[in-house]
Amino acid sequence: MKVKVIPVLEDNYMYLIIEEHTREAVAVDVAVPKRLLEIAGREGVSLTTVLTTHHHWDHTRGNAELVHLQPGLAVMGADERICALTRRLAHGEELRFGAIHVRCLLTPGHTSGHMSYFLWEDECPDPPALFSGTLQPGLIHLCNFTVPSLPPSDPLSSLGDALSVAGCGWHLEDTAQQMYQSLTKILGTLPPQTKVFCGHEHTLNNLEFAQKVEPCNDHVRAKLSWAQKRDDDDIPTVPSTLGEELLYNPFLRVTEDPVREFTGQVAPAQVLEVLCRERARFQLALEPPQPQVRALLALQWGLLSTPQEK
Repeated sequence: MKVKVIPVLEDNYMYLIIEEHTREAVAVDVAVPKRLLEIAGREGVSLTTVLTTHHHWDHTRGNAELVHLQPGLAVMGADERICALTRRLAHGEELRFGAIHVRCLLTPGHTSGHMSYFLWEDECPDPPALFSGTLQPGLIHLCNFTVPSLPPSDPLSSLGDALSVAGCGWHLEDTAQQMYQSLTKILGTLPPQTKVFCGHEHTLNNLEFAQKVEPCNDHVRAKLSWAQKRDDDDIPTVPSTLGEELLYNPFLRVTEDPVREFTGQVAPAQVLEVLCRERARFQLALEPPQPQVRALLALQWGLLSTPQEK
């Protein structure tokens, strides 16, 4: 199994997964179809399937054009809102592409129909892979909140998804408890050496927030230094591994004492809720959006209080 990491848009990733014996290829979260087809042609592979993690525009905007350019292509996902969807997947369903096995893991929270994909090959020494869309190192996904007019160019419109390097996706359509259950569902069933391929490049900001949460965490400090070097050299920070994420991702460390102390909460879901809110504050301070959008988002996140509350 060969994975091509393809940076697109401002900070998104789409992926081309190649079965090296059959030369069949599967794409994940297609945003720029012509670039994907160009790379598939250069690799000499036959693209047969698109796996979509969730319905947000920056993960599905290329589906319709891709199907037009390549009729008969299968577009799969768990949410009927996914553009050009041809097959709706269910939690626990397994797919097969040559020697590659795919297990579909429904992970609601960021969106109610968010699906993560766990890939492995039998009798292969290489570690398995998780394509998490919104599970990113240290990231909170803030786009498509209750502000449908939020422009794609706004710094908050592309902030992540479910699990990312050092972060995770904001629970847009479900509760913090459901997000916590989704994270533990993934981590409780997958091996620590699993490579995590997330949907966005937000590692540096995620780790800067992680350092704010746990200033004495040596793993955060080391990973941040590494990410800064990658950023200087314009090199992707994906993939990480689940085992690494447990060392420095505060959204996966909600039962650790320093993270609890930072949030002032004990119950894991409540710790996660406060982390999400504080991550939103952190991002707003870094890249404030247009004033009217900032005000709407701040109200939604509860960052503003009424005179009576004060």
